[in-house]
Amino acid sequence: MAPFLIFILISFLTFLVFQLCQRLRFRLPPGPCPWPIIGNLYDIKPVKFQCFSEWSQTYGPIMSVWYGSSLNVIVCNAELAKEVLKEKDQQLADRPRDRLSAKFSRDGKDLIWADYGPHYVKVRKVCTLELFSHKRLESLRPIREDEVTAMIESIFRDITSPGKLGEGVVVKNYVSAVALNNITRLVLGKRFVNSEGVMEKQGVEFKAIVANGLRLGASLTMAEHIPWLRWMFPLEKEAMAKHSTRRDQLTKAIMEEHTLARQRTGEKQHFVDALLTLQDKYDLSDDTIIGLLWDMIIAGMDTTVISVEWAMAELIKNPRVQEKVQEELDRVIGSKRVMNEMDFPNLPYLKCVVKEAFRLHPPTPMMLPHKATAHVKVGGYDIPKGSIVQVNVWAIAHDPAVWKDPLEFRPERFIEEEIDLKGHDFRLLPFGAGRRVCPGAQLGINLVQLMLGHLLHHFHWAPPKGVKAEEIDMSGNPGVITFMRTPLEAVPTPRLPPHLYKRVAVDM
Repeated sequence: MAPFLIFILISFLTFLVFQLCQRLRFRLPPGPCPWPIIGNLYDIKPVKFQCFSEWSQTYGPIMSVWYGSSLNVIVCNAELAKEVLKEKDQQLADRPRDRLSAKFSRDGKDLIWADYGPHYVKVRKVCTLELFSHKRLESLRPIREDEVTAMIESIFRDITSPGKLGEGVVVKNYVSAVALNNITRLVLGKRFVNSEGVMEKQGVEFKAIVANGLRLGASLTMAEHIPWLRWMFPLEKEAMAKHSTRRDQLTKAIMEEHTLARQRTGEKQHFVDALLTLQDKYDLSDDTIIGLLWDMIIAGMDTTVISVEWAMAELIKNPRVQEKVQEELDRVIGSKRVMNEMDFPNLPYLKCVVKEAFRLHPPTPMMLPHKATAHVKVGGYDIPKGSIVQVNVWAIAHDPAVWKDPLEFRPERFIEEEIDLKGHDFRLLPFGAGRRVCPGAQLGINLVQLMLGHLLHHFHWAPPKGVKAEEIDMSGNPGVITFMRTPLEAVPTPRLPPHLYKRVAVDM
């Protein structure tokens, strides 16, 4: 016991000395007083973005928050976000990697966790010019439209089966199926679930890998912030090695399938095919290709589900807005066909609804962390080299200084003023900005818009029997991404002729 107490005492004194040196040497942003060793970890509420937004009312729009001995600078207004993401972007473009992200990204050989440098610039170029180009997104449009019409057919079948008319459905279940099938088809060229809803063997393995990765990540949270105590939270090296092997084996098997298929039938447009055909041109290692494929899967799957579910909840709570979207859809598309992405330019109010949903409920409310590669000043305060900087996207989107009635779901605000979604206006940052803006932003916007358009064109949506619209639980779960705490249940009523509820299947 005595050695442990000595260790704790030494850690305590080291922390105090470190804190004193930091405060004497630098003019750090204000913030809550940290505890020895654990910093502010004990004080942070589970829903961090709301906690930091509340703290900003006391400490101001830029704060020092200590995660153990790590300084995290939290930025909560648009002006400072612009300074971080544009004016001081180069000095703040690296990523901090914990032990898990370091393992899974092979020390940043992917895109999301790569430090800013030649590798990042190269991989970013591949994504911008090759993977998410307008030409490739357009070539893969039939897949998106196929999966969204499959969702509509599934909802219609379920609610029109005997005894089901007028009953509620859990919206997330249907939206999740679209997100899973869409992202695996776009990225891997695989639809793991057949038309009967049965998942094939590779699909079962895929879902197990995703679930296991989340479990491993959750097991390390506290240990990553207190280096002196990491010996008490050793890495599950065997479990992580097994997870990496499973992920790599599945991905390489799919890569080999695509290589053989291309030899037989020629070039394909799926992301895995694109990366394999570009491997020599851009000197991409297998680790980088695997990392990029999984970056796109993880980044594109849950965020779409979150955005659509929150938007549907707001539309059910605001029937005026729902009716206005449906009037636009009926006027532009009518009742003799279904909508497609070519209709987007003629649906300005639907676009505004999507923007308002991204504003009120950004899928990643705290932007992924940036790391200072040099000493830099933000808002007049010192940000020492190695510090972590995070932008509170949610706080900015709810700031009454830049948004009139920020808590109100009012899409008309985007008719009154044109505001960009893809990082050019720092009041609205669902996809980030600057060097690390999400390269797949347009794909995400298209899919959310397509899903919402179909859901609203095909069905009228109302709360379940006995539930008032104002009683819908609008609280979110804690985490890097923010699902609704209570999955949305709603009653869909068909609005179109029965023959328009069929899946428009495409074999790609």
